Amino acid sequence: MIPPAAAPAFLADAGWGDAAIVPLAGDASFRRYFRVLDGGRRAVLMDAPPPHEDPRPFIAIAEHLLADGFAAPQILARDLEQGLVLIEDFGDLRVKEHLDADPAEELATYARAIDLLADLHCLPAAQVPPYDRAVYQREVGLLTDWYCPAIGLDVDAHAYVRAWDAVLPIVEQSASPTVTVLRDYHAENIMLIDRDASHGLGLLDFQDALAGHPAYDLVSLLQDARRDVPEAVEAAMLAHYKAVAIPPADFDAAYAVLGAQRNAKIIGIFTRLWKRDGKPRYLSFLPRMWGLLERDLAHPALAPVADWFAANIPADQRHHALAEFAPE
Repeated sequence: MIPPAAAPAFLADAGWGDAAIVPLAGDASFRRYFRVLDGGRRAVLMDAPPPHEDPRPFIAIAEHLLADGFAAPQILARDLEQGLVLIEDFGDLRVKEHLDADPAEELATYARAIDLLADLHCLPAAQVPPYDRAVYQREVGLLTDWYCPAIGLDVDAHAYVRAWDAVLPIVEQSASPTVTVLRDYHAENIMLIDRDASHGLGLLDFQDALAGHPAYDLVSLLQDARRDVPEAVEAAMLAHYKAVAIPPADFDAAYAVLGAQRNAKIIGIFTRLWKRDGKPRYLSFLPRMWGLLERDLAHPALAPVADWFAANIPADQRHHALAEFAPE
């Protein structure tokens, strides 16, 4: 977490020449974040180094969300050639840590996050690419590309594609509107901030937004890859969303399909982070992901995909197949 060499000159040009730069966080991508401190002023420096990262989608979605009244970080300065962006600092109080410290706030906090999504889903989608069949299939393919080889399974990948082709029309032909899908809307990417706008919630990590089905971000929030959300809380929040957003009758089936799609994708991504990127800590999340995936596969709408899993990935090759590689 050494600041990029271009950071001092970039900050000086932005009027932060005397600021200290301290490590803040990295993530599963090549992006890194630093806190910039200058007396009473604070900001966050995003290092999105080209060619691996492109900060323009983050900037575009941030400005779109701000224009619609949501609390995305203000863009204070940018250098697209260097991949450096100075953004508003939302502080340190993420939803995850807030709920770890005060579990009694769980329902109230998730209800605020649901209300924010309901507001977002009332608005036209941003000018972003569609979340379409090609993207869904490419994402679920990460499981057969990475997880299955990692555990030595030779599976029928063509039948896997056909199984998903059989269920994805439930999402594609849904009566739900097309909305901005943030795609990583969960407890580690939502900040509690001191303001009335946007239900007091600050948004992060939305640069991969697409235009798709409103159930996707609910799945991201309520079937969190990194935090256990009790099934009772998930059910209560789905009921809350339905009460405020009044989705069509096909919503539950679409939620199950997108839950299975997202969870299969994440199993593949977390395996790739271990095998390709040397980040074995992500393996510790796999038991949770398999549990969530199996719950989604139990929905009747997922029968073709559930049948494929039953035939190709036995139960003993799921939850704990990579546990021996996970760090203590």
